[in-house]
Amino acid sequence: MKLVTAIIQSDKLDAVREALFDAEITRITVSRVVGHGRQENEEIYRGQKVVPNLIPKVRLDIACNDQFVEIAVDAILRSAKHGNGQIGDGKIFITPIEECIRIRTEERGGTAI
Repeated sequence: MKLVTAIIQSDKLDAVREALFDAEITRITVSRVVGHGRQENEEIYRGQKVVPNLIPKVRLDIACNDQFVEIAVDAILRSAKHGNGQIGDGKIFITPIEECIRIRTEERGGTAI
């Protein structure tokens, strides 16, 4: 089991959600987040460097069994880019899940996802 976490630009949420749905991945968690990556928007104001503003983004968390990891990643990569790709399009993180438990039925492991 893996957790696929994607940080994407807000305007790409609908496209990514549709691509995941087309790939038969329908169980996702979406959060509004802010952050700053490699975007170069440093400014000099009155001789002082101004700290860059935090940029609104969207975070997708997708818990999936191992066979769906590449399917999810491919769907996100196809739909989250602006054109051929721009700085700020986002990141994808894949982390192992030690255990998953469905509260309602107390199922554990891959069947709980």
